[in-house]
Amino acid sequence: MKYKDGKDGKYQVQPDKSFKIVPATILVLVLLGFSFYLGGIFCSEKNRLEVKLVQDVSKTVSSPKESAVNPLQIKSVAFPECSANYQDYTPCTDPRRWRKYGSHRLTFLERHCPPMLERKQCLVPPPDGYKPPIRWPKSRDQCWYRNVPYNWINKQKSNQNWLRKEGEKFMFPGGGTMFPRGVGAYVDLMQDLIPGMKDGTVRTAIDTGCGVASWGGDLLDCGVLTVSLAPRDNHEAQVQFALERGIPAILGVISTQRLPFPSNSFDMAHCSRCLIPWTEFGGIYLLEVHRILRPGGFWVLSGPPVNYENRWRGWNTTVEEQKSDYDKLQDLLISMCFKMYAKKDDIAVWQKSSDNSCYNKLAQDAYPPKCDDSLEPDSAWYTPLRPCVVVPKPELKKSALGSLPKWPQRLQVAPERISNIPGGSASALKHDDSKWKVRAKHYKKLLPALGTDEIRNVMDMNTVYGGFAAAVINDPLWVMNVVSSYSANTLPVVYDRGLIGTYHDWCEAFSTYPRTYDLLHLDGLFTAESHRCDMKYVLLEMDRVLRPKGYALIRESSYFVDTITSIAKGLRWSCRKEDTEYGATKEEVLVCQKKLWYSSNNSSR
Repeated sequence: MKYKDGKDGKYQVQPDKSFKIVPATILVLVLLGFSFYLGGIFCSEKNRLEVKLVQDVSKTVSSPKESAVNPLQIKSVAFPECSANYQDYTPCTDPRRWRKYGSHRLTFLERHCPPMLERKQCLVPPPDGYKPPIRWPKSRDQCWYRNVPYNWINKQKSNQNWLRKEGEKFMFPGGGTMFPRGVGAYVDLMQDLIPGMKDGTVRTAIDTGCGVASWGGDLLDCGVLTVSLAPRDNHEAQVQFALERGIPAILGVISTQRLPFPSNSFDMAHCSRCLIPWTEFGGIYLLEVHRILRPGGFWVLSGPPVNYENRWRGWNTTVEEQKSDYDKLQDLLISMCFKMYAKKDDIAVWQKSSDNSCYNKLAQDAYPPKCDDSLEPDSAWYTPLRPCVVVPKPELKKSALGSLPKWPQRLQVAPERISNIPGGSASALKHDDSKWKVRAKHYKKLLPALGTDEIRNVMDMNTVYGGFAAAVINDPLWVMNVVSSYSANTLPVVYDRGLIGTYHDWCEAFSTYPRTYDLLHLDGLFTAESHRCDMKYVLLEMDRVLRPKGYALIRESSYFVDTITSIAKGLRWSCRKEDTEYGATKEEVLVCQKKLWYSSNNSSR
């Protein structure tokens, strides 16, 4: 290139005409040579990376693109024991870390997972004297004291008849703060107020502030499947007691983040003196209940301020204050398109509007305002609460309670929200169900305990439509269906079918206590997530969640099976390889069992 003075005194770029005589073929050859050079670098770096993966299990692995790739191999790994004071370790709701977070709106009780450098690489021990849990249905009424050794809760709640200690066991007589005559009488009254609880109309429920989950346990006899929700707070064992009893439960709190459930999912929500300040902060907690409750669904409240006329003396308040609280609550519910459905004694029931006519009448400047389109209603993984009403989509006319088929027919009917999923359709759901019926039959041959009272609490770690849960629906178990926060949003379909589940990211710890599931099932989880999540930490988390003598059914690409087996040895699991139901060579089934062992290490890690 040459430069020449311009008319304005500045330099201007002039093309070098001699460049035109360079043959185009020379340029092509130079470019080809350069591309071969880059390809050589890429291949050498790829080989170096593969060697590094073999040497270090802690590095993330990528799934193969072709079945011809050799299986991933790593050296055996031995994990040490965590110290005994980690026996109830919940990584993302760890009381040891609470002081790092604020107390405003109890934000310290929300999920706060440790950074990578602080993650534990040890095996969580059981309490001394731990025994395999009492089997269902006896477990609903009793559990081993040494499995959940919290005697203080027995003393603190003895007057409310939550539980009592008898010898080596905790007994659950079915009492509660708002049902001194027992949970059975309480549910009977509720069924009188909501007839849909008897005929299969109401199938899914959420219990906020669940205590020891006696309400959710009793509803199982009515065919109602309840997610019992409680934070790890001063009643630190609420969720642990629930799961030890064989009742579905998860750690969680309504604070500043949305609950990990899709919109318009639960048929009923319940609060029995759960101490949630429903009318504070602009009613933002009640707005979250409104979001997750399906149109036509019920919100049930017992405790302050319901029946304040007769109860206010026992609440350390005045009748005027309680009347004011009740009026505020009623006004707030009306502004969210709830209406009073029934009320008797200590129980009040409101129903969410089943169509959009009420929302269309809300004034533009009214509070709370309608949510705009800037946030997806189903976005619920670390999504902040918003002070606005999530209006159900008007095109979804068959998702309201009363429009859905009744249970159990509801399980087999393709929900209308399946059309929102790429590739989703009624035929796709039918094909998925047929596939899982065949698989479940095969799994029962590989694991005879499946379908017996030995397995009660089950987690499907990466479900699509809840097909595995549907295939074992008649067995004496329940399934927590987990949908990855990074995958297609199929969880609304799971709930529309009358099943329960949650969003989760398996790069982090699950919201539960150690030793809470009898069976963990996964289907290609590592193939789908190994590019993001470290296999070692996922398997350590599975070990934390799994009960001693519990099982893992791991259906995975043959590429990963040997690696999983090697890590499982370090977890003290025994595993065996089995063929799939059709004997396919591209994937295998690992049947693993966790060993029961006791801590020999009292030092801190």
